[in-house]
Amino acid sequence: MAKFKTYSATPTDIKKDWCVVDAEGLVLGRLASIIANRLRGKHKPSYTPNMDCGDHVIVVNADKLLLTGNKRAAKTYYWHTGYPGGIKSRTAEKLLEGRFPERVLIKAVERMIPRGVLGRQCMKHLHVYAGTAHPHEAQQPQKLDVASMNPKNSAR
Repeated sequence: MAKFKTYSATPTDIKKDWCVVDAEGLVLGRLASIIANRLRGKHKPSYTPNMDCGDHVIVVNADKLLLTGNKRAAKTYYWHTGYPGGIKSRTAEKLLEGRFPERVLIKAVERMIPRGVLGRQCMKHLHVYAGTAHPHEAQQPQKLDVASMNPKNSAR
């Protein structure tokens, strides 16, 4: 009779890789779920739920994301100023055309990551840029082709 042990990663076992994703022409929700899985480390066989064993993810061209259906005009982001009656809102279209278009993707990924200390630690490994340039060439990131994973990931 063989006795099996459940594998549990320790900080010395964890190896963090870097990957870069070109978000041009990709669907927001599908891309966000793939990135969230990478940040948590669920794509690795050594995944341990209580450890940060995910990779660093660099996203370029975040301003060229696509939203299917009428979401670009209808999806609304809310926040509160802290003052009475201070609820504010902005549509996804306004955010994507505004000063910080990468916030749409950051917010989508953030809402797919567990809340708490571990989730905040994972979110620090997400690097999103509106343009094509990023300052992480020294880490030699591997290209992650999200469009080829599923035909529905891109609207082309």
